Amino acid sequence: MTGIWLIIAFIVAIAAMILLISKLKVHPFFAIMLVSLILALLARIPLGDVKDADGNVTKGITSIIGEGFSGTFSSIGIVIILGAFIGTVLEKTGAALKLADMVIKVVGEKHPDIAIMLMGWVVSIPVFCDSGFVILNPIRKALVKRTKISSVTMTVCLSCGLYIAHVFIPPTPGPIAAADKLGGGEHLLLIIGIGALCSIFPLIAGLLYAKLIGKKIKSADELTDNGEVVKTYEELKAEYGKLPNGINAVAPLLVPILLMAASSVVTMIGWTGFAADLFKFLGTPIIALAVGTVFAIIQMLTAKKGKEFYNLANETLKTVGPILFVTAAGGVLGKVIGSSDLIPYIERFIKTFSDNHKEVLQIIGILFPFILSAILKSAQGSSTVAITTTASIVAPLMGKLGFSEPIEIALVVMAIGAGAMTVSHANDSYFWVVTNFGEMTPQQGYKTQTLLTLIMGIAAMVEVFILNLIF
Repeated sequence: MTGIWLIIAFIVAIAAMILLISKLKVHPFFAIMLVSLILALLARIPLGDVKDADGNVTKGITSIIGEGFSGTFSSIGIVIILGAFIGTVLEKTGAALKLADMVIKVVGEKHPDIAIMLMGWVVSIPVFCDSGFVILNPIRKALVKRTKISSVTMTVCLSCGLYIAHVFIPPTPGPIAAADKLGGGEHLLLIIGIGALCSIFPLIAGLLYAKLIGKKIKSADELTDNGEVVKTYEELKAEYGKLPNGINAVAPLLVPILLMAASSVVTMIGWTGFAADLFKFLGTPIIALAVGTVFAIIQMLTAKKGKEFYNLANETLKTVGPILFVTAAGGVLGKVIGSSDLIPYIERFIKTFSDNHKEVLQIIGILFPFILSAILKSAQGSSTVAITTTASIVAPLMGKLGFSEPIEIALVVMAIGAGAMTVSHANDSYFWVVTNFGEMTPQQGYKTQTLLTLIMGIAAMVEVFILNLIF
């Protein structure tokens, strides 16, 4: 099955997956794996690896499933484990509550949702949104207990802030790659500024939606089995007695963020040498979180909870196990789609369309990269892949679209980024990170994360369109 029929099969597969998870109560892992296998068969991916006369190997279904599963573990699995362990330590030692107190002293008790959103937006400039959510989740949970605000509202706000910076603002890899491919590599400061400007509409839209959906959905961490509210902040604080000091509390989170930020800056400015290599090594998410884990262990020892290390590690692994497997299943679905003819077909269709309908392309203008990026994002799951692929397709069409000036290139990068937000669902690892760490069901995830990214993407594109008219 190829061409338009493959696109139809993909749409039906996603609908079937949602039905299996939400209505038939099939576990997400099995639902996603089943849909991935069926889609692979419909896409005519060979059952096993096939070698042609020239020695080129076409991956079969078994290899693709294995690579999709293991690839997710290698890219984010250890990050989730280490980040979750740090979060567990922060909760058990009372450091998370100390961090909540510190945040409240700065922003007050009336606007914790805005605080966590802007915190996520800043952190995600140098840090991938998946890692950022894992790192900041303990603060989110503590602020929920501290202010009694809706947990879902805080989850959506954190996800919103992280996601916007992830697709808009260098040194995140996606926007940098897009700028380079479109001829704006020498204007990164301009793109950073435009990215910050284009964050306004989606931030506002995300905040409003977070407040609305938080009134309609309750996550598991807001209610106990009998429907009663869990312990109050004061009761929790009393259980710890004396909370850790501010430096001790913030170090396990702040140090990894600073290390990853330093690595991003070194990469962006093109610094080379041993010191640069060291910064890049320490700034890789796995190593940065490992350093944060060391500080978390020091925090445990300071709080005289060193004997609980084994139990806390075991508790963490039990907690993140389901998250890892469901996230890896989403990686399998994305790999299957990426290995099918779906993306090449879209690329061929766009090229043919641009050659035969130049006038239509010029009329569509700035909306074209947004639509293309949104299609690729929804199809294969990765925002970074959607951004880089769209930029590669759009690059030779920039003249036909009428974009050549630096400000115009920056706005095209933003349009691609807006599309790369639209939408996050089951084939996106970030969907499962937000849903599981936010203690929501997959059905709730579609109502929160998926609809949020749709709203943010549209809001961002509206702003880009207005700025394009102005400039």
